[in-house]
Parts: sequence; C-alpha cells; structure tokens
Amino acid sequence: MTGNATSLLLYGSPVLTFMKVIKDKKVGEYSCIPYVIALFNCLTYVWYGFPVVSNGWENFLVATVNGAGIFPECFSIITYLIFAPPKAKLRIGRMLVGALVLFAVLAVISAFAIHDHKNRKFMIGMVGIASSIGLYSSPLVVMKLVIKTKSVEFMPFYLSFFSFFNSFFWMTYGALGRDIFIVIPNIIGVPLTLAQLILYCIYRKKKTCQETGTGLDPEVGLKTNGALNGNSEEKSKSPSDRRVEMQKTSTLQKGRFDHS
Repeated sequence: MTGNATSLLLYGSPVLTFMKVIKDKKVGEYSCIPYVIALFNCLTYVWYGFPVVSNGWENFLVATVNGAGIFPECFSIITYLIFAPPKAKLRIGRMLVGALVLFAVLAVISAFAIHDHKNRKFMIGMVGIASSIGLYSSPLVVMKLVIKTKSVEFMPFYLSFFSFFNSFFWMTYGALGRDIFIVIPNIIGVPLTLAQLILYCIYRKKKTCQETGTGLDPEVGLKTNGALNGNSEEKSKSPSDRRVEMQKTSTLQKGRFDHS
C-alpha cells in the first residue's frame, strides 16, 4: 500500500508542473519525453498485472496503481501538446503514436501468440524493465541542462522526489514477492533518482543569482546590470563618434563662455 501511495504521488506530480504551463501559456524548456515514457510504462504494467499475463490477480496492486497513473500522464501530455511550439508538438506526437502502437502490438502478441503465463510474464516483464529504466533515466537530459545553466527551473522537484521513494518501495515489494521484473528496474531507479535530488540540492539556490545578475538582491542586480549596460554602450562607440561628441562638447562650452 505504501508503494501504491508513492506511485500515485509520482504520477500526480506532473499536474503541478503543467498547471504552471497552463498559467504561463508556454512550455519553456520542459521536456515531455519523461511523460510519454511514463504513459507507456503505466500501460505495460497494467497489462502485466492483468490475469491475461499474470497468474490470476497476483499482481493486482501493480495493475491498479498503474491504471490510475494513466490519467495524470495523459493530462500532462495533452497540456504539453496544446502549448508547445509546432516542431515540439510534431516530435512528441510521433513519439506518442509510436508508444501506443508498440504497446498494442505487444498486447496482441502476448495474448494470442503466446499461450502460457510464464512466457507472457517474461515478455511483458522485459519490456516493463526497459520502459522503467527509460522512465528513471529520462531526466538525465534535464540534469545535463541543469549542470549547463546552473538552474533547476526546468527540473521538477516533486517528480524526482516521489520517483526516489517510489523506486525504493517497489524494489522492496518486488524483493519480498521475489518478482525480478519489479525488482530490477527499481534497483536501477533508486540511484538515478537520488542523483537528481542531489543535483537539485546543489543548484536550487542558483536560480536567484541568475535572475538578479548578482548573489545579493534584485534591486542590486538591476543597478549592476544597468551600470554594465552603460559601460558596454560606451565601449561600443567608434573613435570617430567619440571625436564628434568631443567637438560638440567643446563648441557648447565655448558658446557659454562667449555668451557670458
């Protein structure tokens, strides 16, 4: 039940991120790839938990929690497709169609071409391992962006936070039930999600410095930026422009003396 609770929190965490997207009416640098992989992962493990693949309802909890996870992942993907630029929409749309077609093919093969539960579990379990590893490692692209920009603005904290606890509890569940197809992806997921949390702790205070231009406060940052802009404008002037300005200044001063 603890694993179910953390899974629901994990699958629900993108809703907070995409509520911000709806408010801003733009996706910024957010990536939709983890959510497409998460949707495919949910579909795979729902099918894995069904009696068609498993023996009866031995994996009932796996099926129910992943079934619940389908809805927030669909919400996140649809929101992204609404507010994303045309090129990003096309790329994610192709990926989404590919994921759904692949799942449909796997479901048909496992249901009609394979006639025993053991081999069905092996086939869908191996796909589940691959998709889970992809799900936990997909934020590596965002981690690279965090290191490059020294900002965690586009790495959702709650996604990484709940991913860590979700991996840990499902790893324990799989170990107790001796289910290798649940243990393996979560063993890999624990260190990957822990690395994301460590990275977040390192760079979480960098965002303020980048926004203000200094490590102090916004007002000081604005003043510093203004001074820098002024200096850059001065440096950008050519020597001829400077001579013209000096001549104008000397003419004005001479006129003032003559007038007096």
